[in-house]
Amino acid sequence: MLAVSGAAYAELGEPEKEDLKFGFIKLTDMAPLAIAYEKGYFEDEGLYVQLEAQANWKVLLDRVITGELDGAHMLAGQPLGATIGFGTQAHIVTAFSMDLNGNGITVSNEIWEQMKPNIPHEDGKPVHPIKADYLKPVVESYQDQGKPFNMGMVFPVSTHNYELRYWLAAGGIHPGYYAPHKGDTSGQIDADALLSVTPPPQMPATLEAGTIYGYCVGEPWNQQAVFKGIGVPVITDYEIWKDNPEKVFGVSKQWADEYPKTHIRVVKAMIRAAKWLDEENNKNRPEAVRILSKSQYVGADYDVIANSMTGTFEYEKGDKREIPDFNVFFRYNATYPYYSDAIWYLTQMRRWGQISEHKPDSWYMDIAKKVYRPDIYAEAAKELIAEGVMDAKDFPDFDSESGFKPPQTEFIDGVTYDGSKPNEYLEKFSIGLKGEQQI
Repeated sequence: MLAVSGAAYAELGEPEKEDLKFGFIKLTDMAPLAIAYEKGYFEDEGLYVQLEAQANWKVLLDRVITGELDGAHMLAGQPLGATIGFGTQAHIVTAFSMDLNGNGITVSNEIWEQMKPNIPHEDGKPVHPIKADYLKPVVESYQDQGKPFNMGMVFPVSTHNYELRYWLAAGGIHPGYYAPHKGDTSGQIDADALLSVTPPPQMPATLEAGTIYGYCVGEPWNQQAVFKGIGVPVITDYEIWKDNPEKVFGVSKQWADEYPKTHIRVVKAMIRAAKWLDEENNKNRPEAVRILSKSQYVGADYDVIANSMTGTFEYEKGDKREIPDFNVFFRYNATYPYYSDAIWYLTQMRRWGQISEHKPDSWYMDIAKKVYRPDIYAEAAKELIAEGVMDAKDFPDFDSESGFKPPQTEFIDGVTYDGSKPNEYLEKFSIGLKGEQQI
């Protein structure tokens, strides 16, 4: 690799900062960081990286803002939420999307037994995808008894929050509104199901304790519920929105401006890691699972991580189904930071009141461009192509790429998403804020 590194230095110039510390949360989708480290891709770029697990998403974001971390594995909504000032205010950018899909929604055994009679079956097995329509009578019976129906998600601006809300609303269950302008950030105004924050590794224990009846989380914490016999994953995010963007690698705008060459090199290493993870129909996944099961990374059992990382997903115990794309790290241009992905998150923030007032379409585009940096990604990719490490066909055509995916149709409710028309998109939902509506 020395020859490659030498050529790279000649092209790009040396990194402005060599010693770096990156944060992550113990989830399988932190894999591009672990692989870039373990395979020496960071070192090939002259970078000496330390990876450090963080207690929760808030601590992780705060430490990127203060500079204690140079960058981190982040929820896609975090750089956007921070930049528009929902929660902590700070300008965060991303030039690298870490993965597609990877989440699921799990309910307790008790709730599953109550849902089951409503679900169509074929050959004795539930027909998938399982919609929230089948949960609705259960939620209504809890309401009739005056019992709150509590569910967990990992963070207010997490994909998990928006996916859980999307699934519930598609089944006629209102997940509640936020009203930050009134000081209400509970997200439970007018809610049929009450959603609250639980850190990912604590989800199974919280479910087992009966504090929540279900949750939306990334792996391995849905499969953990199956292994422990305490709950049933009912749907994956792949079935809610096929090939949805999940995590991103985030840095502060100040850091990106101060260390541009370092940033490009970090993205180069992570692109290589993502490609390795998906290479030749996931042939490297068993090795990746071995790495991730180490205590310093995810620290869950090999079998639990392998259940989803190697192309299958287990729903009800013994009901294991093929989902080869449950975790995607590189296919389908997964690593490219699309503006349309950013805008989808912003539409959901508006839908549920985190953005409390109407914004014109142009505002959504402006924020997407402030936060998502395909220009930096393209520089990293072009370096890898010039070095002969990657092929131009591995990437979008940078000369013609607009940053917008074609309209996406594969949502559980059949609603089409066109990122260039955010307000028109919001009008399509029967549950959620639109137009000039305010809480």
